Amino acid sequence: MKLLKRLPFAIFFIAVGALTPRVVDVAQAVQTEKFDEYKILKTFANVITLVEKNYVEAININQMVEGAIKGMLMTLDPHTSYMNGDTYGSLKEETSGEFGGLGIEINMKEGVLTVISPIEDSPAFRAGVKPGDHIIKIEEEFTKNLTLEEAVKRMKGPKGTSVKISVLRKNTKGLLPISIVRDIIKVKSVRYRSLDAGYGYIKLVQFQEGSSEEFKDALVALGGEDGSKLKGLILDVRNNPGGLLNQAIRIADLFLKEGVVVYTEGRLESQKQKYYAHNDGNEPTYPIVLLVNEGSASASEIIAGALQDHGRALVVGAQTFGKGSVQTVLPMETGDALRLTTALYYTKNGRSIQAEGIKPDIEVEFKLKTKEDINAVLKGERVKEKDLPGAIKNPTNKKEAEKQTKEIKDTTKDAKSEDNNSEDKSTGEKGIEDAGDDAPLTLRAIIDMDLKHLLEIDSQLDEALKLMKTWNRFQVNGEQAPKVIK
Repeated sequence: MKLLKRLPFAIFFIAVGALTPRVVDVAQAVQTEKFDEYKILKTFANVITLVEKNYVEAININQMVEGAIKGMLMTLDPHTSYMNGDTYGSLKEETSGEFGGLGIEINMKEGVLTVISPIEDSPAFRAGVKPGDHIIKIEEEFTKNLTLEEAVKRMKGPKGTSVKISVLRKNTKGLLPISIVRDIIKVKSVRYRSLDAGYGYIKLVQFQEGSSEEFKDALVALGGEDGSKLKGLILDVRNNPGGLLNQAIRIADLFLKEGVVVYTEGRLESQKQKYYAHNDGNEPTYPIVLLVNEGSASASEIIAGALQDHGRALVVGAQTFGKGSVQTVLPMETGDALRLTTALYYTKNGRSIQAEGIKPDIEVEFKLKTKEDINAVLKGERVKEKDLPGAIKNPTNKKEAEKQTKEIKDTTKDAKSEDNNSEDKSTGEKGIEDAGDDAPLTLRAIIDMDLKHLLEIDSQLDEALKLMKTWNRFQVNGEQAPKVIK
């Protein structure tokens, strides 16, 4: 009996004895991890000390540390970056809808400065800069060793001054010089027009402060206060690089009565957010066709995914860019800021946009029907999120995550060879003239052009309007069907 009474205590001591080594192991692992972190930081400090003491020229410690920070962040993903005071100020200007520069969305692809999309009606757009163009030189300086921020800084400048960029374009031999006159980029984010009687068209250029209010005004102008004048709406977010999340959510909410618009998932609880639609009692029920292409990114993809998952719009065009990550801007006491990827976007049905984009319900290739081979020139080499070095893989698509992104050639090396071996007799103006009628349609042309001619040269818009006009076959009980039937 005494043995039985003592047995629980024996079991207790055995259990404690069994657990003690594990507790010690965990503590040691934590200490080792901390020690490794301190060792790395010590190595970093030693490198700075050695460079400062032995380098052939006097060094600027601030520049070295800033360069180290930028290099460190480049190992994470293409959208995480350190912003000094100037760059941070530029970011705030851009989201306000008014800033100075050329008007292009750019990023690094395999170390080459690459155009994602020119902002429509911007100086760069009018000069003939196209998606996929590789910017090899700014003035006479090669961009290979420039950071993204440094390249942007060199292209910005006072209104009225000009800058020459030299681009390498697919199916074009040698460098194409383009001179662009800088201007204050006042981006009107919404344009609209009537197509046929009762059918409206709204072009969303980007999402900035006030975009949702501009969009509401466009809806009223097209359909009246109650929207009764509209039988259908074509919403165009082609070449829209994104912008402010809250504006995209507000615009999507105009057409949704309930449910999730988009949600985010991150490591921290604060980064796990869900954004819901609200029933205002006045949501329109007319059909919507949403136009997308490879230049539709970020907030554009959020709207496309929301309206598609809710069955509220038919998505037409080409698969979108695939930027499904959330960047949080974290200001610092010095006036600088850190733009850090903190979460990923997911659509209502749990689809991640990251590195995959939104697949249209109906794929329609963009063709200009009036000129031979002009489509190849306009389309160029489209860059997508998955092509960017260090891009985060899609967490809901393992096969896609396992694919290696295709490599591009050493563009800069080839460009230097072409540049050195050929006479560069063409001026920036000549380069623009060469683009000639191949230049992309401007917003002004889309809004003012005769409808028949517009549909002849824009195959995607033409298909969207045809789909809209046949939507009446999906009517239910005399009302426009609020769900897309595929």
